[in-house]
Amino acid sequence: MKSINNNSSEIKYYLFSYTDLFGYQRSKLVPAKAFDLMSINGAGFAGFASWLNMSPADSDLMAIPDLDSAKILPWKKEVMWIACDLFIDDLPLSQSPRFVLKQLIKNSKENNFEMKTGVEAEFFILDEVGTNISDINDQAEKPCYDQMCLMRRYEVITEICNYLDELGWEPYQNDHEDANGQFEINWKYDNCLNTADKHTFFKFLVKSVAERHGFKATFMPKPFKNLTGNGCHIHVSCWENGTNNSLFSSKDKYNLSDFGKSFLSGLLHHAPALSAILNPTVNSYRRTTPSSTRSGSTWAPNTISWTNNNRTHMVRIPEEGRFELRLADGAVNPYLLQASVLASGLLGLEKKYKLPEQLFTDNFKEKNPKINQLPFNLGEALNKLSQDKTFVEKIGKDFVQSFLILKNKEWNHYLSQFSEWELKNTLDI
Repeated sequence: MKSINNNSSEIKYYLFSYTDLFGYQRSKLVPAKAFDLMSINGAGFAGFASWLNMSPADSDLMAIPDLDSAKILPWKKEVMWIACDLFIDDLPLSQSPRFVLKQLIKNSKENNFEMKTGVEAEFFILDEVGTNISDINDQAEKPCYDQMCLMRRYEVITEICNYLDELGWEPYQNDHEDANGQFEINWKYDNCLNTADKHTFFKFLVKSVAERHGFKATFMPKPFKNLTGNGCHIHVSCWENGTNNSLFSSKDKYNLSDFGKSFLSGLLHHAPALSAILNPTVNSYRRTTPSSTRSGSTWAPNTISWTNNNRTHMVRIPEEGRFELRLADGAVNPYLLQASVLASGLLGLEKKYKLPEQLFTDNFKEKNPKINQLPFNLGEALNKLSQDKTFVEKIGKDFVQSFLILKNKEWNHYLSQFSEWELKNTLDI
């Protein structure tokens, strides 16, 4: 673990941050003079005040900073952000998303590999109040890669990209995405814990820069009914000794090793349970459920299938040595995204599930009754998660129990809403 020079006059505050089960970032601002004490004992939080399935009677939740995650805010250099691990009564909080991921990383090391990942976190830039997209001229039917729309948000996008470069993340491309007002910024892959920390910080950075320019950025899965939603595709590779790509084999027609086939089989086998975590909100299923969009495609999977370089399936293999899981959306918890992929992959390695046949169809147009569908809504996905005992055991019972309690409460609250549609369609029945 690296040390931090607290004598630097530049750093005046430390932002001790953790991410709760719903993906919200919670923080305390610690003065530089108090850093040494707080870094040992941690910053105290009332666990019930965030989404962690705790009660007001529980002991203080202590957030201990992981100095390896420390990042100076490029737009406010007197502040340093640090991801924290959560403890209660001197023990790790077992349902904490970062703890869940770290436990699975230990498991992968025991299996002699390291998972490295990159994420594509799409977002919208909206007007200041978040009602409409920020660029009134961004109205094309197919706006993806639109040069003029991209350049009208040059100041916002390049400020974010410059900050990523300053942080050493090696950003390599920025583009306007498939929906009006939607963008994506890509940076180099890393080990899965670093990627989760970076993903968390990236959302904070994007929202902060947008606000500085008088806009609002959102990663909401489907903020507009007729536009493509925000995905969060994850690119996965596994490495032995840091140099040998465990997924790849030149002797296989799919360029997949036995390790790769087993790992991938775990994702496909546990896909219904994964949906609850990777598509964690009611709104998530507006993106994955087949519907019309202005561009003509949702770009979101609705079946449990894998393919080559074909974006209409849940998993695609764009090139040898890595695969892309296209299921997750912008609401996904960065730590739970990594943890879910790693847990299901580990199960594939252990259980040796049969890998389904690779498909090459346009899955958005051709219906195959032999292909299993992904859950249709959050309620169905939560049921699938609760029923998948093997996955629950692997990712962590305490985490799943807490997640299900909170998410079922959210789902039931959604179902209790009374809509105008009901009045319009059944008043005179």
